[in-house]
Amino acid sequence: MTKVRWNPLKQLPALIWLKTYNKSTLHADAMAALIVTIMLIPQSLAYAMLAGLPPATGLYASILPLLAYALFGSSRTLAVGPVAVISLLSANAVGLAHLTSGLDVLTLSMTLALLSGMLMLLMGLLKLGFIANLLGRPVVTGFITAAGILIALGQLKHILGIPIGGHNLPELAHGLIEYGSDTHWLTLLIGVTTVVFLWWARAPLTHFLCRFMNKTTASALSKMAPVSAVIISILLVSNLALDQQGLKVVGHIPSGLPTLAWPTLSWLLISTLMPSAVMISLIGYVESISVAQTLANKRRQQINPNHELLGLGAANMASAASGGFAVTGGFSRSVVNFDAGAQTPMAGIFTAIGIALASLYLTPFLALLPKAVLGATIFVAVLTLIEPHEIKFTWRYSKHDFLAMVITIGMVLFVGVEAGVMAGVAATILLLLWRTSRPHTAVVGPISGSEHFRNINRHDVEQCEQVMALRIDESLFFGNMRYLDNQLNTLLSQNPCLEHLVLVASGINHIDSSAVEGLIELNQRLQDKGIKLHLSEVKGPVLDRLARVNFESQLTGHIYLSQHNAWKDLTTSVGNAKAS
Repeated sequence: MTKVRWNPLKQLPALIWLKTYNKSTLHADAMAALIVTIMLIPQSLAYAMLAGLPPATGLYASILPLLAYALFGSSRTLAVGPVAVISLLSANAVGLAHLTSGLDVLTLSMTLALLSGMLMLLMGLLKLGFIANLLGRPVVTGFITAAGILIALGQLKHILGIPIGGHNLPELAHGLIEYGSDTHWLTLLIGVTTVVFLWWARAPLTHFLCRFMNKTTASALSKMAPVSAVIISILLVSNLALDQQGLKVVGHIPSGLPTLAWPTLSWLLISTLMPSAVMISLIGYVESISVAQTLANKRRQQINPNHELLGLGAANMASAASGGFAVTGGFSRSVVNFDAGAQTPMAGIFTAIGIALASLYLTPFLALLPKAVLGATIFVAVLTLIEPHEIKFTWRYSKHDFLAMVITIGMVLFVGVEAGVMAGVAATILLLLWRTSRPHTAVVGPISGSEHFRNINRHDVEQCEQVMALRIDESLFFGNMRYLDNQLNTLLSQNPCLEHLVLVASGINHIDSSAVEGLIELNQRLQDKGIKLHLSEVKGPVLDRLARVNFESQLTGHIYLSQHNAWKDLTTSVGNAKAS
């Protein structure tokens, strides 16, 4: 039988959806692209500012990356571009690299995007899509929540008109205390008014418009609020000359399309930016695949994790080549794209065309856009990243997961975003090791009249003082055998009449070599005490490995197919022995 090799070029998702593309799909994609383009223009400018870059780079990062993702990405509706969390990560990484290398932030941002893209492409080619599982939901939720708080607080410098900065909560708080009295009141008025307007436009405006039109149209109109805020603020600045009264505006934005050029790589740049590139690749991929999978499930579509890595990798490399910065799939834009009726990635291509036209013809009008409006746009957008219900759910369900989440939030807020993620991952791994090193076990017995075995402490079951069945609900490895030995010693001391010990292996998926040797030693110790060791319900793959070392031949007892068979056989033999 010939093995089929995975060839990403012959299995491009674009070759699949293009085969069935028709006029109806074109109309749906074009309408969705129009709405997303209008939404993306102010967002791209705002996130470029968040990344510490000229506003034009936000537009550049929203053209070629969309084309690249449409070719390689597997999601039909994911909208790729600048997003808040990745922009914050990029700003922090580039800021530190600028201090050590002295290079300009734009070159560093492009290089960071290039390295992130190359890493994602490599992971995609090596079929490492599963690597997203390294970041558990508590860590991701904790990181995004804390990052949302930092991003929102960081925008106060634009809303208040004061020169604060910092990468964590203490630094931002110190800046607010030091410069709070220098608040520019006109900037504050514009910023607060925009925040209130954008917040009102999210839910209250939609509910109000639903009285006069259907929900889809009302929701689409409410999504235009950021564009409305941009237009109104530009008109106010131009007619009232507010920029001459101390209101800071975006300033000149060069017209035209980005020039294509790869940033020059050096060993110094690679070694400096690679840790941040790894972080951006992982977090960007996790955020993107989560959104893509959620939207795909609604239409019963499939997402290929490896093609997602290829698509995001190509998008980041395209961004680097066109003067942009790191990008990924955005939640709000993707939802808007989905709700607006996008059917294929062609909607992203149309959006890229729309952003390109804006870069050519609209930039002169954006020069008078107040930075306070962009800051307010980011402030309101990132508030949706903070999910108190998710934190409450985690607290109620698992205190261990909640601890990992709290560690992540605390480290992000008080140390920095990268330290927070690493601390969260480390905490998750340590807690996992702690849990698996203390496997749950239960002495079980049969429910009368059935073949079901249940915990003797939870159910009324049959028991026999000469036979004990111990169910182990965890794989056995070098880290938990000592704990299991201690539990067995306690049980043996409490059951002096024991003659047969059965380890119910229905919950064991793997036994490593250390654990096998531990079981052999346990078998010998039990034999010295006149107790036979048996196993039951051993899974096929585990049984295959045990057979390689002739484990069953070393047992004083047997390996039973089912616990019912083991119980019936052993209790019968004990009864016969008593009778004789």
